[in-house]
Amino acid sequence: MHAAEFNKTALAGLGSILFVILLIAFSNLVFAPNRPAVPGYALPTGETAAAPAAAAAPAPEEPLPVLLAKADAKKGAQDAKVCTTCHNFDKGGAAKVGPDLWGVVGRPIASVAGFAYSDSLKAMGGDWTYEKLDHWIANPKGMASGTKMAFPGEKEPQKRADILAYLQTLSDSPVPFPAK
Repeated sequence: MHAAEFNKTALAGLGSILFVILLIAFSNLVFAPNRPAVPGYALPTGETAAAPAAAAAPAPEEPLPVLLAKADAKKGAQDAKVCTTCHNFDKGGAAKVGPDLWGVVGRPIASVAGFAYSDSLKAMGGDWTYEKLDHWIANPKGMASGTKMAFPGEKEPQKRADILAYLQTLSDSPVPFPAK
């Protein structure tokens, strides 16, 4: 290759690179990106959502006896299917990840023989009442902070009441619902 041809080829290559650089610089001037003062995205915080929530007071929750009076055990059985992952509902059934739930209403808390309960649950004491089970199903970690139960809780009161109605059927001598 002669020096003249090499110079032409090099000039064409360098000219193309210079053209692309000038084109990018010009397009950045014409289409300037909007650069925020603080990099990143503004994420929503609880403070802005708390103001409207405080303004609109939530409807008062119905008492548990009222919810239990209109509870449906069949719906509760459907809602409790997620519990079968860790619990057994059969009479005389072995414990899984969690203790068996046959006859749980009225049974002493943390009383299934051979099951390794957390210390926070053992310390609760007393029997499983409908009220305690309702609080437990709503927020297990809120009731016993050191519990091994990973379930986050059921927030809908009527679903909890349906589950409690189903749990009532899982007993040879069902505990009656509390009076209104």
